[in-house]
Amino acid sequence: MEFVCYDEPMNINIANDAAELGKRAADKIAKLIGNAINEKGHARIVLSTGESQFETLAALVMEEIDWTKVEMFHLDEYVGLDSTHPASFCGYLKKRFISKLDLHSVHLISGIGDVEGTIKEISEEFRKSPIDVGVIGIGENGHIAFNDPPADFNASEIYRIVTLDSKCRAQQVREGWFASIDDVPREAISMTPRAILSCQHIVSAVPHSVKAEAVRNTLATPLTPDVPATLLKTHPDWNLFLDTSSCSRVIAL
Repeated sequence: MEFVCYDEPMNINIANDAAELGKRAADKIAKLIGNAINEKGHARIVLSTGESQFETLAALVMEEIDWTKVEMFHLDEYVGLDSTHPASFCGYLKKRFISKLDLHSVHLISGIGDVEGTIKEISEEFRKSPIDVGVIGIGENGHIAFNDPPADFNASEIYRIVTLDSKCRAQQVREGWFASIDDVPREAISMTPRAILSCQHIVSAVPHSVKAEAVRNTLATPLTPDVPATLLKTHPDWNLFLDTSSCSRVIAL
């Protein structure tokens, strides 16, 4: 299925359910990683986290890839949250991805200690060469990474500290990562929109009905910081994977 925006076709794949979506997205990611390895001898990827990425990551770790040639970057993390906390994205990636594979190298974001030093270090690593594949989810408020609306599309940093809005924090509670909104950190370290857009290829796995409004707003709205994910439509190779639930509000588009 194909939508057209700004006279440029987008690659949109619609699966029956989240499990099928995850397999399809993982297959695309694996092909892009394999192409990079064949061309350059290695691949660099960025991974997002959250409930919506469960199926994609579960399928991706089963793909036949020479993971010893893959370098992984972390997309975002809460400020002040230790990696042992159940909601930590470092912990999430270690459990669901890193521990299952023999990766060449991993660049995680620590939200404790010298946060500014961490941002500087991982930004320097990011800049060393292009990122081949960015696996970038879309939040219920339309955010990409933790760039909540209105997002700063002009931020020149690779990573920066951002303030989380109430809808974003409420999503974390609904997904079961925190007991209440007061428990959700108010700040996070996030890759910036410009850095995300620098990825050679972007794959967005966006399942479930709770994302239907965000998906519709992303596809139906012109480029705007009020729906940060609209920025993805300007990328030359954005691959959007939906299921019948998450695309339920875009049939008329």
